[in-house]
Amino acid sequence: MEKNSMTTTNPSLHSSTRRWVVLLAYTAVAGVSQMLWLNFAPLISMLQDRYGVSEFMAVSLSLVFPLLYVILSLHAGAQVDRRGYRVTVGAGAVIMAIFACVRIYDSNFYALLIGQTGIAVAQPYIVNGISKLVADWFEEDKHGLTTGIGTIGMFLGMALALAITPALVDTYNLQFAMIVFAVVAVLAALIFLLTVKENETNLESHAGENEPISFKTLIRNSNLAALFVISFLALGFFNGLTTFLEPILAERSIDAETAGLAGGMLIVGGIVGSAIVPALSDFVRRRKPFLILCAVASLFFVYPLCTAERFSMLLVLGGITGFCFLPGYALLFAMTEEHAGAAHAGAATGILMLTGNAGGVAVVLAME
Repeated sequence: MEKNSMTTTNPSLHSSTRRWVVLLAYTAVAGVSQMLWLNFAPLISMLQDRYGVSEFMAVSLSLVFPLLYVILSLHAGAQVDRRGYRVTVGAGAVIMAIFACVRIYDSNFYALLIGQTGIAVAQPYIVNGISKLVADWFEEDKHGLTTGIGTIGMFLGMALALAITPALVDTYNLQFAMIVFAVVAVLAALIFLLTVKENETNLESHAGENEPISFKTLIRNSNLAALFVISFLALGFFNGLTTFLEPILAERSIDAETAGLAGGMLIVGGIVGSAIVPALSDFVRRRKPFLILCAVASLFFVYPLCTAERFSMLLVLGGITGFCFLPGYALLFAMTEEHAGAAHAGAATGILMLTGNAGGVAVVLAME
């Protein structure tokens, strides 16, 4: 968005209140997909004891998501452009709900794995729709804010998974927890299908614009190529930090519970930052300075976070690091749509998420 023409000429967008319903329905589905992804992340030891599986098999319930994202992201992005986000995200939401129900059969570990694999297949078709939906319903000078709202839903889903899943399992049992999450997934899918549709004004005015574009053409765009590289590095950084924060802090005699709280503050800070930083970016009509600031500030705070020994300082540094780093996620989505154009936002977002998840897998494997 380094151009200065961020005003819209479509008055119907201003008068529509439906757009906020559409955005919130999408945010709910995206958040639920992230929640289902991380349901088992805090239960690794319990899964090993209950099912007699290795640590790798227990971790695979979460690891299957970035692996399948790398495989399916391009196809998901292309489908968003070709068929529209209502059909593509809606199909993803239905698949997500079906396989969330499969996880109720918790007597067998492989039923959980099948459920997670199905949800992992659905996730790219849900998440990759965000840029297209925002561009369809909102003025360009609100893209940062509205994309930020979408990513807040994702971060909330992650936080809820880490906080609520162990509590439900401890208070009741694993099957009860899976029933609760299945009901939530079904409700989110139904709400999306009943409330979300493409902007009819744009369907008429942009008819014929959604001609397929090759991924090679998008990659050759220097601005987009830079964003794809940043996505690879940024998600690699985030996955590496969240995966290995506990063992890094353990070297300083920080217990797992405290490390988990620091990781939770990372997400909480990111939620707050995603509500503020993208909106400021909209206000001043610039993206790049804020993205650079997010990156530099994150690098500045990550070393103190990994070397802190006091509980209060860990929480503060976790929150600050999340506040600085995670808003960059929304900025990357917004910049990708702005450089690719609304007609090809799905395909471009597909590449962005492919490179990001590839970076996440690569960094975690390298740090192992």
